[in-house]
Amino acid sequence: MNAQTLKLDQIHHVAYRCKDAKETVEFYTSMLNMDFVLAIAEDKVPSTHEPDPYMHLFLDAGNGNVLAFFELPTKPEMGRDPNTPVWVQHIAFKVKDRDTLIGFKEHLEANGVEVLGVTDHSIFHSIYFFDPNGHRVELACPDPKEEEMIKRLDAVKWDMLDEWTRTKKAPQHAAWLHAKELDKK
Repeated sequence: MNAQTLKLDQIHHVAYRCKDAKETVEFYTSMLNMDFVLAIAEDKVPSTHEPDPYMHLFLDAGNGNVLAFFELPTKPEMGRDPNTPVWVQHIAFKVKDRDTLIGFKEHLEANGVEVLGVTDHSIFHSIYFFDPNGHRVELACPDPKEEEMIKRLDAVKWDMLDEWTRTKKAPQHAAWLHAKELDKK
């Protein structure tokens, strides 16, 4: 098969580590209404054959998207990369619309979860929070003018990437995206 004809279908699953399997399942099922799909537990890692007991969880994030977690009780406590800001590494889930986004925000806050936002990114609107494992989670809904703005961004993406590669300074081709947020401050 020619390499140019190879194409991915979709993400099969995204896996993160968790501190406590049950707490993680309870958070994602009660806070984000995900279905707990399955659990796999073994004493040996199938790919490496390394002896290491684990619990592997799978949650349905909608539309064939699966979020997975591993609890690894014999490993040192999980941490974060100290050189990467906490806002960088996250997983984002799409929700239908702004009403749904606000509904999740209210639900999370009513259950003691600290929520940042709504942040207006022009093409979409987001809220941010942390799961019990310290993973940053984003919920995002499309802006009503998303398609129009995506076209504007698409037209400048390569120029932006080339300028960034040369200068390592933020190109201003899409500065309009967060101009509304900056005006509020």
